[in-house]
Amino acid sequence: MSALVEIRDICKIYNPGENEVKALDHVSLTIHENEFVAIIGQSGSGKSTLMNMLGCLDVPTSGSYFLHGQDVSHMSDDELSDVRNKEIGFIFQGFNLIASLTAMENVELPLIYRGVNKRERTRLADTALNKVGLEKRKTHKPAEMSGGQQQRVAIARAIAQAPPIILADEPTGNLDSGSSKEIMGILKNLHEEGRTVILITHDNDIANQAKRVIKIIDGKIVQDSFNEQVAE
Repeated sequence: MSALVEIRDICKIYNPGENEVKALDHVSLTIHENEFVAIIGQSGSGKSTLMNMLGCLDVPTSGSYFLHGQDVSHMSDDELSDVRNKEIGFIFQGFNLIASLTAMENVELPLIYRGVNKRERTRLADTALNKVGLEKRKTHKPAEMSGGQQQRVAIARAIAQAPPIILADEPTGNLDSGSSKEIMGILKNLHEEGRTVILITHDNDIANQAKRVIKIIDGKIVQDSFNEQVAE
């Protein structure tokens, strides 16, 4: 497997000076293609900052980040936006669906921004919603769906254009245990199809379903281990 994500000695400092906060403290990390990785930490540990780095939503104060061999750590906002569109599918705890749009329209929306034509948008959105088991809910709006169904729409939106990386930030945080199990099942299937799945969580039970668990405390990686129970 080749390195997909390579972080070298990254620091992220907020409020530089007397009251500075070092959210990431000399973090180095390599993630290979088709890994299923959980990054676990409590609130304030630095895991959300690390997610922002991995997702090209922010740049480090120092250090380097190579994605597919390309140094993205010093890119402009526009360049980072292009990388995100091509490489990363985001799944958030809060679903981030637009209330006035149907499931189909919510999945199609990012494809419009990417310049995908109408016919291809419809095909991609339809395929993605089928993949997450929402064949019969495509014309429903978020308010007409359960939390678990809304999160499945969000996953369909993230995977519609088949990005190589799925970055899931607390994807089960707002869900009951049954819906959480469904969402984790979908993420496992995406991994088996060849996607690289990076899961951010504070929940040990969720993290232990990944094949590799990285624990972060006070901006430092303190554990990086493979979960033998789910290893290939």
